[in-house]
Amino acid sequence: MKTTKEISRKKLLGIAGLGWMFDAMDVGILSFIIAALQKEWNLTTSEMGWIGSVNSIGMAVGALVFGLMADRVGRKHVFIITLLLFSVGSGLSAFTTSLALFLILRFFIGMGLGGELPVASTLVSESVPAHERGKVVVLLESFWAGGWLIAALISYFVIPSFGWQAALLLSALPAFYALYLRMKLPDSPRFQAINVSKQKESSIKKIAKVWAKPYIKQTIMLWILWFCVVFSYYGMFLWLPSVMVMKGFSLIKSFEYVLIMTLAQLPGYFIAAYLIERAGRKFVLITFLVGTAVSAYFFGNAETLPLLLTSGIFLSFFNLGAWGALYAYTPEHYPTEVRGTGSGLAASFGRVGGILGPLTVGYLVAAEVPIHTIFFIFAVSILIGALAVLLLGEETKQKELV
Repeated sequence: MKTTKEISRKKLLGIAGLGWMFDAMDVGILSFIIAALQKEWNLTTSEMGWIGSVNSIGMAVGALVFGLMADRVGRKHVFIITLLLFSVGSGLSAFTTSLALFLILRFFIGMGLGGELPVASTLVSESVPAHERGKVVVLLESFWAGGWLIAALISYFVIPSFGWQAALLLSALPAFYALYLRMKLPDSPRFQAINVSKQKESSIKKIAKVWAKPYIKQTIMLWILWFCVVFSYYGMFLWLPSVMVMKGFSLIKSFEYVLIMTLAQLPGYFIAAYLIERAGRKFVLITFLVGTAVSAYFFGNAETLPLLLTSGIFLSFFNLGAWGALYAYTPEHYPTEVRGTGSGLAASFGRVGGILGPLTVGYLVAAEVPIHTIFFIFAVSILIGALAVLLLGEETKQKELV
């Protein structure tokens, strides 16, 4: 017989995971839509880069604003607001006919996405016991792979026949079901237990506390790590279908190959979830980040289809496993009263990398810089993140949250 706690924990994981999956669907579909819009709207590579970057600007603002809000009004309420924001925005963007309006809506969609992810991982972290917290948060992150997989399937089967607008509508509608489920979700027990005066502390005091002496070292480490991971991820993955086209494949073939690569995300998450409570957070992060860097180097240099697919599969495997560990690791560095703020600030700074990554690719491609050089830059960025964890990070495996 399952205990009530086990049932509610699975319910929490399922409901939070659904929102996470729809986040991933939106980001995943965007990467395919950028490739489709380039043909339909005759976009330059710089304009293509701005679509991904405006999304990340919104994510940076959302992570900061909603991270602070989560420490004042609770994780659950922010969780609902952010899902509603990106669902409505995604649906409306299907009706745009100009790049300018599309970019404005992508900003608000990005706010919802950027706010939801750190708040969701904080809520789950605070709701499960220490001995399985890391595994559960990585499993939460694994819903991201499911969302990307659905995005790849929708893009492969829907965009060529029915257009990118239909794909956006399909990605927005199911999120309202997740919103309905989330209304019944209880808030974090740790947030409910902390003193009301701590919840009402000013945002400036909370930010100052994150940078105070007990936390400054881990804050520096997390900010470097988030920047490097987000810069490389959005630079590489938002451009993945377009890079495949640049390497000489048709739009439909590029969608097909990215779909194959996306399948490798799920085992990446599951192996990271298995290792994170056994080998620790630092081991998983460093190993998977180094694996990502090596895969990125080979993907950029691949000149044959077998090498391109193999390196792309490993790139998905290692990169998304590292993301799972990152979301498990980040909230464990702060006490409950500033956990949302600390996680949100780190994610917000990381989104600056998400702004620069797609822009970097767009401008370098326009300057006729070779793809292998661009992916080498991302490989170096990832190694810097791994080095920050190695030198500045502390192990938080089975650490009791306070």
